[in-house]
Amino acid sequence: MKKLIDFDGLFDERLAQYMQENAKKYTEKQWETIIPRLYKKFGETVIARLGTTPQGYYAAMDDKELVETLVRHTQEDVPVSDFLCREIEQRRPDGLFSLILCENQQLALFAVNLAGEDQRADSAYFTIIGTSSDEELKDAVCDRLKAAADRVKEQAKAFYEKGTDRERMLEILSRVRARDEKVFEILMREFKESGENLPMRASYLAAYGDERALPVLLDTIDRDDINYLEFQELKYAIEALGGEYTTPRDFSDDAYYQEVRRQSALPPSEDKK
Repeated sequence: MKKLIDFDGLFDERLAQYMQENAKKYTEKQWETIIPRLYKKFGETVIARLGTTPQGYYAAMDDKELVETLVRHTQEDVPVSDFLCREIEQRRPDGLFSLILCENQQLALFAVNLAGEDQRADSAYFTIIGTSSDEELKDAVCDRLKAAADRVKEQAKAFYEKGTDRERMLEILSRVRARDEKVFEILMREFKESGENLPMRASYLAAYGDERALPVLLDTIDRDDINYLEFQELKYAIEALGGEYTTPRDFSDDAYYQEVRRQSALPPSEDKK
């Protein structure tokens, strides 16, 4: 087993020296562009004591060793470099997917991020949605499932019907691109019964993109009881579906409108004379 190397630590040491030598040469904004380029170049630079580059160090590992190295980095609290992550993400070895359900939150998050929308992760992702109490992990999983919504829609519908994390299931179903009457029915029903969740339910219809939702959205936005935030989300959804709402509305007495105005107001000029 190869030794764990803190390549990010080595880069930081070299970067500190480089920045000291070129302190007056670049602005802070220029450094933001330069540093990523230096990191990329570092990945292609041979480290004398290793006899290889950071990229080459991981490229030489087989799939099993690559996954074991990621595990050891998290267990031994050695920073995980982008070079290791990129090599794993490029190969996505089978051993990566078993890490998704491990008890170590940091390792599980790494596994989710590196597995991405790979179909081999679907089962583990839904297991997390159905059983985990880790909201950050479930959010990460939900993002991956949204990106693969057409492939996982049947499982998402099944979870929704069972009442399992319905909000995340709605998020996933709203990203389905192939038209599906059951999905449309679910999203419409949830919108009509949305109550205080109306803005979010409107955003799901906007994301789904079926213009048949326009009449209901237009009827709802015309109601006198909607607040400013609901109005804004409804208007966005209508426009996203190719519609238009031009009726003047007065929200000057609305608490949300007043808060938005207060937050966006420019500070008074200090040099008024």
